[in-house]
Amino acid sequence: LKRLGLHANQNLRMALLALMEKTGYNMVQENGQRKYGGPPPGWKGPAPPRGCEVFVGKIPRDLYEDELVPLFERAGRIYEFRLMMEFSGENRGYAFVMYTNREAAQRAIQMLDNYEIHPGKFIGVCVSLDNCRLFIGSIPKDKRKEEIMEEMTKVTDGVVDVIVYPSSTDKSRNRGFAFVEYESHKGAAMARRKLIPGTFQLWGNSIQVDWAEPEKDVDEEVMQRVRVLYVRNLMLSTGEETLRQEFSRFKPGCVERVKKLTDYAFVHYRSRADAVTALSLMNGAQIDGATVEVTLAKPAGVKEGGTAGGRRYNTNRGHQGGSAGGGGGRNGMLVLHRSDAGMMGGAGRTLPLPSRLGSPFYSGGGEEVSQ
Repeated sequence: LKRLGLHANQNLRMALLALMEKTGYNMVQENGQRKYGGPPPGWKGPAPPRGCEVFVGKIPRDLYEDELVPLFERAGRIYEFRLMMEFSGENRGYAFVMYTNREAAQRAIQMLDNYEIHPGKFIGVCVSLDNCRLFIGSIPKDKRKEEIMEEMTKVTDGVVDVIVYPSSTDKSRNRGFAFVEYESHKGAAMARRKLIPGTFQLWGNSIQVDWAEPEKDVDEEVMQRVRVLYVRNLMLSTGEETLRQEFSRFKPGCVERVKKLTDYAFVHYRSRADAVTALSLMNGAQIDGATVEVTLAKPAGVKEGGTAGGRRYNTNRGHQGGSAGGGGGRNGMLVLHRSDAGMMGGAGRTLPLPSRLGSPFYSGGGEEVSQ
């Protein structure tokens, strides 16, 4: 019972013991969180895949698993319920619920987001993103990807990739930051914990470290209709007419229009098939001496993976770390995701990103989303 932090609350103790006896789930408190399940009784095989976990916010501080678990079980079978706890025994106002499948997680969002759990008390529910990527700032601009990879592998474990964006004016130099991908969320969390104190240096520089903003999934059916390409790593001097010519070389007249913004652009095609063909031909191509990266653009204003735009909360704290696509968060916006020790990733300090980072999102009306 002491491991559950229940030695001082007789009523809660009895309620949680009754819940465990009824469901057969185990419960343990560690590292500032109380974990119910993970795995549930009789579970065989690996943990559920990405997209099965939801974040629950604005939980009344005197509400616990005896009420929360039955409520969230309405949406489907729970794999693991993690309630964040204060030393005093109160909850910290938020929790993470992992279901055994994505459909149950989506049902929980639809059923319980803005649900009145107590009179006048409404909880918020959204997708939780299991982040494996860190933003590393204040990197010397003359360092190449291979050098950064070698250095990060020396000082942290589990590095699988380093993403570096070249300067838009000098492609032999980086932009002073990189994204480091780890093999697991736990590996990224341990690396962040090691690097974040501010005393850690790379090449004699004190570096900045924070969670990168996870790239949000857009519904697969929506992406199957996209006929717009997102092109980045362009030279500032490259014009829209040059892009039109290069991206329609395989079929003159197939490009409907081009919109260039600093060192990235959107190329709109008349048909989906032409966009897919151009994607395969142009990704990695050379334009005006720059090797360009090309992906399908993501429609803005659509529900991403069943959530309202990934559910961003206004924190007025500046930019969050850049996305996997290279785009930073909007001003004052923060995406909630899992972090080490059960805390909300990025809920504290956030790092400003260089303004010249594009976003792969565009609107159906043709106005591209830029920083």
